[in-house]
Amino acid sequence: MKPAVSPTTASTGLRFDQPGHPPATITEFQGVRSLHLGTSWVQGAMRLSRPDAIELEYVQMMMMWLLFVQRPRHVVQLGLGSAALTKFCYRRLPGTRVTAIELNPNVIAICRSLFGLPDNDDRLQVREMNALDFVLDPANHGTVDALQVDLYDEEARGPVLDTPEFYQGCYDCLSEDGVMTTNVFGEFSNYDKNLLAMEQVFDAVVWLPEVHDANIVVIAFKHAPVLDFSVLYERAGAIKKELNLPAKSWVNGLKAWMRDHQ
Repeated sequence: MKPAVSPTTASTGLRFDQPGHPPATITEFQGVRSLHLGTSWVQGAMRLSRPDAIELEYVQMMMMWLLFVQRPRHVVQLGLGSAALTKFCYRRLPGTRVTAIELNPNVIAICRSLFGLPDNDDRLQVREMNALDFVLDPANHGTVDALQVDLYDEEARGPVLDTPEFYQGCYDCLSEDGVMTTNVFGEFSNYDKNLLAMEQVFDAVVWLPEVHDANIVVIAFKHAPVLDFSVLYERAGAIKKELNLPAKSWVNGLKAWMRDHQ
């Protein structure tokens, strides 16, 4: 998920370090600002010349639910990172309510200060809380059209929430045709553990080919869709035109997965 920072990357020395949580720090290199949690692992990135764009390829891929959910009413992000997904959904999907759940107040503070995260309003809610508490709360069940999960601590060994109980909560939060995307990264054993936990809960689970630094993005469906690739390529073209996201590569990845898992 998070490539280690290059030794030639410049550190700014800025820290957000409210006690009780890992500190949030940044580095900058070749016009890209990266977020760290007191270690070399990159937790998110923003190109300074394009602050509302999604810089990292795997983070772009987390938006592939757009192939299946065209008019989301409510998008939820578990794990704020550098706020790339939260900002993108808020800015580019004007009819959508966006919620981000983040446990570390230092991450929220640095995103507001240095990554252009807007203040909360009637469409945007960034909440400081545990993602497990959010997904287990019955008040949130059935309310989320697209759920994006990217939950890592400062060591980045694997998702910090990876149990069937957690993924059942994610499933329960989804609306009838809801979709979850999640990033699985870290030690090798984490891949099978997370995929098996998701497969126990969701109707269909598909993962795309590995992108840089061992990131694998998984898409999980509350109810398995019928995949018509001509329709998906048409939608991918519209996503590229409207949002400038490389959606054709997502469809290619889905097609390759179907071919390999027949």
